[in-house]
Amino acid sequence: MEIRNRVITIERHILEEQRKHSDATGEFSDLLRDLSLALKVIQREVRRAGIANILGLAGTENVHGDEVKKLDVLADDLIYRAMDHGGHLCVMASEEHEGLLMIPEKYPKGKYVLLYDPLDGSSNIDANVNTGTIFSIYTRVSPSGNGTLDDCLQPGYKQIAAGYVLYGPSMVMVYSAGDGVHMFTYDPTIGEFLLALEDIRIPKKGKIYSINEGNYHLWDEGMRKYIDHVKEIDAATQRPYTSRYVGSMVADIHRTLLYGGIFLYPADAKNKNGKLRLMYEANPMSFLVEQAGGLSSTGTRRILDIRPTEIHQRVPVICGSPEDVRMAEEFLAGKRP
Repeated sequence: MEIRNRVITIERHILEEQRKHSDATGEFSDLLRDLSLALKVIQREVRRAGIANILGLAGTENVHGDEVKKLDVLADDLIYRAMDHGGHLCVMASEEHEGLLMIPEKYPKGKYVLLYDPLDGSSNIDANVNTGTIFSIYTRVSPSGNGTLDDCLQPGYKQIAAGYVLYGPSMVMVYSAGDGVHMFTYDPTIGEFLLALEDIRIPKKGKIYSINEGNYHLWDEGMRKYIDHVKEIDAATQRPYTSRYVGSMVADIHRTLLYGGIFLYPADAKNKNGKLRLMYEANPMSFLVEQAGGLSSTGTRRILDIRPTEIHQRVPVICGSPEDVRMAEEFLAGKRP
């Protein structure tokens, strides 16, 4: 993980990455720039939410039956309106919508597909806890014109880019276009994302586990044994793992990328297929974790290899430092006492 002293904006970084590919047309770079602008606007609204009276519930439910927060609605709309007219996308899909988000007929259709979770961790909004936006980009598989469901239902290993933005005291954007994971911090005085960390590498083993232990009684025996194990005193360090859980996937994965350890949202008696969404959460975060040298698994298989069957499909998620993920998989497979 390299810390840069040079001042490099995200636009310059994207351009420098583009120059490494002789066949690059600049379309993908333009797409990322458009998206970064939308994310800056969302940060502004998150910071002024209380003043603008957009905290609280919007009075509706999303496709998953979750009550929609007002900021969820605003963030979803901001991203769509920022990305629908640039000519780079053929279709979009959002965690907040049951069906596909089509590009208006009056605008040109491009070769890319955007999937996004507009405001991850929105249940924390009113408590002023970190929230974030997660995004995933694919190249279309349909030949031309309007995008299709097949364009969106691609396995995660076909992502050409993924990332997230963490909204908090400082705004941080982390993304990968398949050549390492890079972190940018937003400087509001100049209105730019500046490169803070280049080529983030997750530690091979960590000492932090992140899971909602309130669901302990719903887990299967292997998961309970694994969590019991990491809470025991380690012979080498004379310390157990430390528990850290925010309840916002963006915040928990961000910490795991930087410090190592493991993030888990396993299947349980209530959510037999897991709770997190494959296309909007699991795939993009797994792409980032793997690009940083980590592993991401359902507990039995690599997440990025899953061939999706629906855009709101759910999966169990276990990701982080490779040694920690492998150990969790061993417990789930009954290979550990």
